Amino acid sequence: MVQVAEQSLQATAVLYTPEMLRVQSEIHHRILRETDFGSLERMTHEALTEHIRRFANLILSDHDMTVPVRTLNQLIDVVINEIRGFGPLEVLLADDSISEIMVNGPNQVMIERSGKLTTAPVRFADAEHIMRIIEKIIAPLGRRLDEAVPMVDARLPDGSRVNAIIQPLAVYGPYLTIRKFAADPLTDEDLIRFGSMSSQMRDFLQMCVKGKLNVIVSGGTGSGKTTTLNVLSSFIPKGERIVTIEDAAELQLQQDHVLVLESRPPNLEGTGQITIRDLVRNALRMRPDRIIVGEVRGGEALDMLQAMNTGHEGSLSTAHTNGPRDCLSRLETMVLMAGTELPSHAIRQQISSAVDLIVHQDRMRDGSRKITYITEVQRMEGEEIITQDLFTLKHHGVDDDGRLIVEHRAMGIQPLFVDKLAAEGIQLPPNMFILDDEPVRQRRSFFG
Repeated sequence: MVQVAEQSLQATAVLYTPEMLRVQSEIHHRILRETDFGSLERMTHEALTEHIRRFANLILSDHDMTVPVRTLNQLIDVVINEIRGFGPLEVLLADDSISEIMVNGPNQVMIERSGKLTTAPVRFADAEHIMRIIEKIIAPLGRRLDEAVPMVDARLPDGSRVNAIIQPLAVYGPYLTIRKFAADPLTDEDLIRFGSMSSQMRDFLQMCVKGKLNVIVSGGTGSGKTTTLNVLSSFIPKGERIVTIEDAAELQLQQDHVLVLESRPPNLEGTGQITIRDLVRNALRMRPDRIIVGEVRGGEALDMLQAMNTGHEGSLSTAHTNGPRDCLSRLETMVLMAGTELPSHAIRQQISSAVDLIVHQDRMRDGSRKITYITEVQRMEGEEIITQDLFTLKHHGVDDDGRLIVEHRAMGIQPLFVDKLAAEGIQLPPNMFILDDEPVRQRRSFFG
């Protein structure tokens, strides 16, 4: 299927030679110049196709060019995409095997497919062409992108995440990055099939979410944190009231009672900004059973920890970190970004009391994404937060195709939060943490 999609994409490469790009641009501009835009909007797809065909034949004749019927039809589709869609991006957005699109300038568009980066055969006419497509993306969202505000985060109608940055910050820009999301979100069974986690880990995480543990999903860029957060959120019972908070709404929760909140950047006058921290505070007044923060990256970490510590159990979030221990350090740093004067010991005490579990995910060198640690956050001992790995990923080398041979393994240690789960009616099976018939080792609390 991936190979078929790749061949189909390569078949459009003929449309992106410099000569054909000039023809596309001329057809597009002449149609807009000689046709009322309102009438273009009202045309059916068939009528618009024939309208463009007439202009295409005229301009090809002017250039003394003859193209095969298939190429002419593809050329018409490209112009339709310019008028009603997102130009050269449309063919990439329609390809479900592509997970990320990176526009590095008019002449270089990279795509990620199956975890591997390749060059796409599409091109833009020039930087102005890229800017026109970016404007079409952000205009319906009320976002702005200009010299005063040269960066923007947005989303496409299908929920895909968009980031754009232009000059003067992007020296050879504009640059555009699109993180695509599947129309049908991945399920826990999908992650097991892909080897991202084991069925044993799935069962454990499902019990932890139902048992209202506070969970942080950590990982690097493109490691699959949001996908894992989506899967974890699917374990929340349907009767609960969930409030999600994100910079750009991309979570795909399937429950009925979900309230979606999205931050807002400043307006043209530099006012009206609503931050993630503002939304976390407001969410506490909305009678949530669960609060899900798409990603904590600043002072909102303090408000989230306070919510976790004051009756809002079962909260979920993600954090950009390199490992479970680094996640704790990052949370401490983010709390300090809130402008508090709390000493480190008090902050760590808050973190250890609030966070129950860290699920760390990595993007592997073969392009696959796997949960590498499930780590329990225990209590303070002196000035340090004590953690315990419950599941880890063991490496066994590389196969003949260059894919990593790995195995998810339980560490044979029962977590300390079993009593907290029992209070919610969740009983962990005694054999859940047994590996190769090893006996479960009950780790004693540092408080007796």
